[in-house]
Amino acid sequence: MATTPMISPPTAGTNLVPDGGALPPNMAAPQQPGTDMTGICFRDQLWLNTYPLDRNLVFDYFALSPFYDYSCNNEQLRGRGIHPLDVSQLSKMNGTEYALSDVLEPHLFVFRKQKRDSPEKVTPMLTYYILDGSIYQAPQLCNVFASRVGRALYHISKAFHTASSKLEKIGYVADSKSEVASTDSKTAKEAIDIIELKRIDNILASLQRKLPPAPPPPPFPEGYTPPTGETDRSLDNLQAEDEATVDPIVDQGPAKRIKR
Repeated sequence: MATTPMISPPTAGTNLVPDGGALPPNMAAPQQPGTDMTGICFRDQLWLNTYPLDRNLVFDYFALSPFYDYSCNNEQLRGRGIHPLDVSQLSKMNGTEYALSDVLEPHLFVFRKQKRDSPEKVTPMLTYYILDGSIYQAPQLCNVFASRVGRALYHISKAFHTASSKLEKIGYVADSKSEVASTDSKTAKEAIDIIELKRIDNILASLQRKLPPAPPPPPFPEGYTPPTGETDRSLDNLQAEDEATVDPIVDQGPAKRIKR
């Protein structure tokens, strides 16, 4: 099995370069990775062009990234020439370790950082994944929920802001229309009346088509003669004569009766 050259991490007391010389003042021992490093990724294209990315060499590639903790149990196994992912050896140790949980060669490798208290008791800490040669830290579930809730609240507040702005514009337009309503009220009423009349005509026409035809008028009773035009004229003449007839006594008055 081909392995990449392993370089022991410098300790805080030695600070030596591989050839035995001292480190420059601006260089220091590698620090432990932070808890939240989801904002960065690591990729070494030179290493990917030199070695194949498979389950045997993937840990050596992961150890080059800033996500790697040199104080883990895997690093101790590397120093002793044992494969760093040997579960039989890691189960005998206590402390922080990395375990390869899921593999989909050569595209996806998932590492789980965990704390081992006993051969059976393991507490997960963080998760990292290598996707097509790029190494990322997987976000924690609470951070995922917080991000989703924050994004949902952002879109909801944006929707309410858009709706309120549109309602303000509608109210402003309504106020401006009410100011000029005195000049355009007649034209608007006529247009509305025409629309209403057409709608009522359509309703009445549809009702008329649905209703049965009107029945014929009932016949006149026996012996009844309907009035004609001549009868109407005679009645009018009689009424005029009655109005022209005047009492002679009332018409003459006392003075006219004395003269006779």
